Amino acid sequence: MYREISKTWRTLVKTNSPEIKKRAILWRRGPTLVRLERPTRLDRARSLGYKAKQGYVVARIKITRGGMRQKRPTSGRRPKHLGVVKIKGHFSSQDTAERRVLEKFPNTELVGSYPVYQDGRYIWYEVLLADVHHPALTRSYDIRKRYPEARIAS
Repeated sequence: MYREISKTWRTLVKTNSPEIKKRAILWRRGPTLVRLERPTRLDRARSLGYKAKQGYVVARIKITRGGMRQKRPTSGRRPKHLGVVKIKGHFSSQDTAERRVLEKFPNTELVGSYPVYQDGRYIWYEVLLADVHHPALTRSYDIRKRYPEARIAS
């Protein structure tokens, strides 16, 4: 079933369907960070470890796209000190998205993230988080195995 969800999503994005365009327009106008009830791409979320139970948080974040091109300074200096050539992006946009969401939800642990959509200006990621101290998750074997600090307080 999840393979079919994945196939359908890929065809919608590849053909640039009107349904996806409507969503993108709403997302573009909306806030940068939105907490969601359920993931948009259930197949990706499940493959990363998401389960539909209390304690899991799904957030969609909008990150601006663009490279690390720097403008050449207009004032005079020697070429070595222009500071244009060796500037590198040390972190991917996905890493940036995960970090920003974790700052917003400090009591959670990162489960994973995946891209949802991108246009010329933005790229949207859905970030999956788990509140490891939530009672529904402290009883879960998967969570206890992944995060050893999530033990039942007894």
